[in-house]
Parts: sequence; structure tokens; C-alpha cells
Amino acid sequence: MSNKTNFGFFMLMAVCLIALTGVIAVAVFFFMIQGEEETMVPDVRGKTLTEALLELQVKELYPRIQLRYTQSSADKGLILEQDPQAGAIVKAGRRISLVVSQGMIMNTVENYKGHNIDEVRIDLQALFASSGVPLLTLKEPFMYEYSNEPAGTILQQQPEAGTSIADPIVLELVVSRGPENTMIRLPTLTGLSLEAALEEIGHAQINFNFIVRAAEGNEIPETVVAQSPEAQSLVAANTLVSLTLTAPAYLGAGEVFRVFSYPITRNPYPLTTRLEALLPSGERRRLINVPYLGGEFAVPYRLPIGSVLILSVLDREIHRETVVAQRED
Repeated sequence: MSNKTNFGFFMLMAVCLIALTGVIAVAVFFFMIQGEEETMVPDVRGKTLTEALLELQVKELYPRIQLRYTQSSADKGLILEQDPQAGAIVKAGRRISLVVSQGMIMNTVENYKGHNIDEVRIDLQALFASSGVPLLTLKEPFMYEYSNEPAGTILQQQPEAGTSIADPIVLELVVSRGPENTMIRLPTLTGLSLEAALEEIGHAQINFNFIVRAAEGNEIPETVVAQSPEAQSLVAANTLVSLTLTAPAYLGAGEVFRVFSYPITRNPYPLTTRLEALLPSGERRRLINVPYLGGEFAVPYRLPIGSVLILSVLDREIHRETVVAQRED
């Protein structure tokens, strides 16, 4: 073969090689533009988490896992929901949200004997807050008995601790009223300011009401000047103590002084009752926090107009009202 022919052959090969390189470069470019390949989302509902992860891995998809309690222990570890749904076309590398069952919140009835009924009630409400049908509810009204255990202590329960929970259960409880005929010695409230008297009442096992009148003679305004029964008297727990309080000598601009009053259902034993004031400034002020048996809950206060009074029993708000310049009839 002549040199001229060889040269032409090499030139042709060079041109072909350059063209092939260009085709490959263009293909790579468009592949990069196109991005990751698409894939179909598999249906993993009802499958175990392990099975679901394996199927997603094959499709080059990645899980985002959320946990949820359910009403059955049989579905523990199974996929309840997925997003995107099965059959959706997505890019490889997409994250798939999976909701995985943790089964029932509890499998057996716990031992509530010795626990405070109010704490148990709050715990169960929080436990089943996101559940459509609570697995464990309390039968009310409770049965009460006098005992040496503190008031509110659970003495008996039915079903007993350890009972399996297959379906929703109603728990029956016997609750302590506290010792019968408990006697206490009344604290000295005479001579205390309204704020100090309310603080002392919060620590005592007494019922109370206030009589408000103008100060007389050398009496100090906004002070307890008399109590009945007398201080240091030995009386039954939750005895009603009547307190005479002198009114303020003057009020600041935009202030009011009056008695907050609200009827509270009588209880088998005293429940923690709290009265707070939310001031216009945003400050939250506690007026009284006291174990209260029930009845007309009356507490004097001196507050700026526009304050909001909030009454709560067992940390649950039952009433609120706004302080106004004139009482509304």
C-alpha cells in the first residue's frame, strides 16, 4: 500500500475517533442534564420495617421514619402509612415517609395502689391524648373510704395490676378520704396582710370566707383584724374559718378592690385550687393556691383594671373573668 493511501487511512481513523469522542461527550452531557433515573414507589404498607427497607433499597429510595402507637399489639413493627403512595413515579434517591406502629401504649394494667388519684388521672389523659379510643379509662364517681392514707390515695383497683389489655378497660378505684375526724390547730391569721393571710391559708387544712369592712380606730387597712374560731383552736380539718379584712385606705389610679367569688363543686376531699391574675403588663401573679373542699370560693383582691382572673382546679382552668371598673349586673 502506498504512503498516500496510508496517510488517508490514518486521517479517516482520526476523524472517526474525534467524532466518536464528540458523540460520547454529548451523551454524557445530556445524561447529566437528565439527572437521576426515575423509579416507581413500592407498596410497603402492612410489611415489617425490615422488609420495607429492603424494597426501598432496591429502588434506590430512602426512608424517613415516624413512630405511632395503635390499638393493637399485633401490628407492632408494621408499616401503617407511606408517602408518596405506592405506584408514584419519583426520582431515585427520594425520601419516602413511613409511619411504623409501636403497638399498644400499654399491654397490661399497671399497679396504681398507693398513687394519688389526681396524678393518675392526668397521666392517663396525657398517655392517650393522641389515641382515638383510650385503652384505659377511669370509672367515675370513685368509691371513697376513710383511711390513714393521705386523701386521694388509691386503696384498691379492679382489674388488678398485671391484667392483660386486649380491649379497652374501665378501671374501678377505691380512693382514700383521709383519716376520719382529723383535728388541726388553727393558724394565727389576725394581724396578717391580705397577701400573707392567703399564703398561710394555702398551707392550712381549713375552709375560709372573708368579711370586708372599712378600717376602724387604729386598724391597719388591708389586714385581717379578726378570725373565728380563734387562733390556736383545735378544730376538725376543713372547718370554716371566718376572717374579717379591712378595706384599703385608698386605691391607685386604675385599681379596684373587691372579692372574687365562684362556686366550686364540693369534693370528697380537698383538691388543689389556684387563683391567678394576668396583669395588663403581662405579669402573671398568684393570689392563692390552696387545697379546697368546694363551695363558694371567695378571695379578696386589689388589681389594675383589665387584669384577667384565672381559676384552676388540679391545674385545669375552670373559669376566667376580666377585672372591670364597674361590676356588670
